Amino acid sequence: MRGIHLLAAGLGLAGLLGGALPVGTAVPAAAARPVPSPPAPAWHPCPPEQKDLVAAGAECASLPVPLDHADPGGRTIRIALSRVRAKDPAHRRGILLSNPGGPGGTGLATTLELRKTLKAVADRYDLIGFDPRFLGGSTPLHCAPAGPAAPPRSVTSPRADFEDGLWRSRSTAERCARPSGNAALLPYASTRDVARDMDAIRAALGEPKLSYYGVSYGADLGAVYTQLFPRRVDRLVIDSSTDPDATQYELFRRSGEPLERGLDAWAAWTARHADTYRLGRTGPEVRAAVERLLAGAERRPVPVGRARLGAPLLRLILRQFVQHQEDDPALARTVRTLVDASAGRPVEPDGELAGLLAFLETPAAQDGMTGGALFMCGDGGWPAGGWPADPEAYWRNIVRARAAQPVFGPLVNDMTAPCAVWKTRPRESATRIANDVPVLMLQARRDGNVPYDGALALHRKLTGSRLVTADIRSHGVYGRGAEGRTAVPCADRVVNAYLGGGRLPAADVTCPAPPVAR
Repeated sequence: MRGIHLLAAGLGLAGLLGGALPVGTAVPAAAARPVPSPPAPAWHPCPPEQKDLVAAGAECASLPVPLDHADPGGRTIRIALSRVRAKDPAHRRGILLSNPGGPGGTGLATTLELRKTLKAVADRYDLIGFDPRFLGGSTPLHCAPAGPAAPPRSVTSPRADFEDGLWRSRSTAERCARPSGNAALLPYASTRDVARDMDAIRAALGEPKLSYYGVSYGADLGAVYTQLFPRRVDRLVIDSSTDPDATQYELFRRSGEPLERGLDAWAAWTARHADTYRLGRTGPEVRAAVERLLAGAERRPVPVGRARLGAPLLRLILRQFVQHQEDDPALARTVRTLVDASAGRPVEPDGELAGLLAFLETPAAQDGMTGGALFMCGDGGWPAGGWPADPEAYWRNIVRARAAQPVFGPLVNDMTAPCAVWKTRPRESATRIANDVPVLMLQARRDGNVPYDGALALHRKLTGSRLVTADIRSHGVYGRGAEGRTAVPCADRVVNAYLGGGRLPAADVTCPAPPVAR
């Protein structure tokens, strides 16, 4: 549910491949305006391309909602929905929605995927999937096609890489503003509007309340829903959330330190397997090998197959792998391959690296990156926003970060989203969280994408919440076993007991680290 969205959408690095691969203020709850109930959805069989939904016997529909919820009689857009009916109607609790993260992730089948971990609890809900507005099947907002990719550089520098990224950001902003009609839609790509769409779905289905699971950006979306519609919440679970007093750019910058700590943990593990990976016999030796690799790529991009991988893309790849402790072997294999390639040795990318590079060339990756930009630039503040207008501010932050964060500092301080050059301005300011809605929160203590102290900050704002902490290096806690990772049974049990109709835990819960086989 999270994996690749973290790379493509969550980071929002729109157009990064163009130069790297040869491929083409406070709003109180009372201010939330009531929205007239839309008509009940007309359900029909899901399209054949939605294979998992078809196999599950799901129904699909398209729901009209206001483009501007403050003008319910004005222009409408359509939200793509799916539904798997409760299999235990005698004990049916209601509807369960979800969001897979991003921003930029589609979610038509996401709630369905929760069944693997929910087990019998899933039978008590109508499982409702939806694509957020302007994504997937929900009145998709398309940017103009990118032109042919610039030939990859054979010689570069950190400043040249930065200038290339700035050019790509400007290009993305231009492309997304260009198609006729986009200017009228872009200001309504916001988290608050997605939360309002969720409430319209609830109303259209005739439900007094909704239940919800959201991970990463989806967790922040859930928190926004509690602020706008506190009396419409039944059971709400948010997994891997952020500090509601920070902007998106601040949150990216804060991830540098935990990412470096995660790299140190990986380096120590790799040193214990020095005979296999030959990257060093101590953690500092392994880290030094990575830093040498990046220093070289900042002068000459690394040739791998038909691609040349510059330092910005290498940092992105490293971040993707270092997120989860189970990926330590894959990261070690990848670094070994890249070190050999940088030395001029012939290499054949293994499955993980080859698959990642292949995905980055797909339309799905590009769409995810663009979708992420829509919402990161459409929000005026938390859970996104806050991007400096002066491009040189990013460069200064990159330079300052190198001393303490040599591997990830240049990545997390860069212009990750093109919001500084975006052609429209946000309509609303940041969402300020302050309520006592009962919420179950989950967070990995060593999350390198959304640091643990951010979840603690949100926990303090959500005074009715309980926090489940997992002592693991991961982005996302619930349902890890269903994704082929090491499950956290303690966390899964707490979530299932709560969604199954139980109460919140009496106090916060700390789950011990499960053993990791690798």
